[in-house]
Amino acid sequence: MRCPFCQHESSKVVDTSHDSQGNIRRRRECLSCEQRFSSYERPILATPLIVKQDGARVAFNREKLMRGISISCAKRPVSAANIECLVGQVENELQKMGKSEVSSRVVGDKVMDGLKELDQVAYMRYAIVYLGLDDLHALRAEIDRLLE
Repeated sequence: MRCPFCQHESSKVVDTSHDSQGNIRRRRECLSCEQRFSSYERPILATPLIVKQDGARVAFNREKLMRGISISCAKRPVSAANIECLVGQVENELQKMGKSEVSSRVVGDKVMDGLKELDQVAYMRYAIVYLGLDDLHALRAEIDRLLE
């Protein structure tokens, strides 16, 4: 593992921990400059192709999903770690489905479920785009449904 501070090639592992999604966090120390840094490892499993509404098939893009969720959580009390966790949960659920193709609707629904638990304002921001809420009556109906 290359040191992010001095670019030295060698480091030693000081501590290792695991999270609920099977990811590994390693605390490392550079053998040259003695700075400490963390590295994250996650298993790479096959993710299904995403079938868009127009029939196009695209590869699952973790960064694109992260960007969309981050935009809906902008200026909200949602940490980057919570967003990363939600993206990881969605990705894991897609992998566990064991299908080669999944509708983009399934991905959107999983994000909506996660955002509903995480932050209701972020949920509504995402819902406006995802559900195409284009007038105040549709928005009000979704808010009423959320409050029930």
